[in-house]
Amino acid sequence: MFTGIIEATGTLTQLQPKGGDLVVRVSSSSLDMSDVNLGDSIATNGVCLTVTEKFQDGFKADVSNETLSLTRFAEYKKGQTVNLEKALQPASRLGGHLVSGHVDGIAEVVEITPNARATDYWLSAPASLMKYIPYKGSVAIDGISLTVNAVEQNRFKLTIVPHTAQETTIAGFQVGSELNLEVDQIARYLERLIQGEPSAASETTLTTSLLAKAGFIK
Repeated sequence: MFTGIIEATGTLTQLQPKGGDLVVRVSSSSLDMSDVNLGDSIATNGVCLTVTEKFQDGFKADVSNETLSLTRFAEYKKGQTVNLEKALQPASRLGGHLVSGHVDGIAEVVEITPNARATDYWLSAPASLMKYIPYKGSVAIDGISLTVNAVEQNRFKLTIVPHTAQETTIAGFQVGSELNLEVDQIARYLERLIQGEPSAASETTLTTSLLAKAGFIK
């Protein structure tokens, strides 16, 4: 489990095809590896990766075909900069929101506009995921916990303050950039809870009346 508060950035120094999937090496001079053990999880651009080899300046991990099919890892190149966050410890301060590192799909930057010292980024997402992205809700974009400041049909707006841009890979985002998207877990669990039995899932629509019946709103 992660928070979406990026601890460091790193560089993909190796992407090696192996046995039909991929082995990656991530190097970072700013990520503290002293408390990382083999088998620990590190979110890499929002993707939960398991450490298979540990180095003083980074780690290696396997990337499965499932991960390659749902994320941007298949398109990443050697030398690319990535956002890094070690798994949440129970005593840690939860500065963002609960992020699983299990990417739901891809979002695309469609518009970038200045907003005083901040910058507004409009991203489009698949219709199947937009229903989980509410105004003032949370999303993880390449592992960064961000607040949704507007929603319009199949796109949503993120307002990025200078500090976030400086400490993550956001400064490199451009119109057309495709990014890993994880929606808020609570929205997905809430929908599943209200749907009930799998046989009824295709016939159930999440409505205010259902939310009221379940006791979530009055």
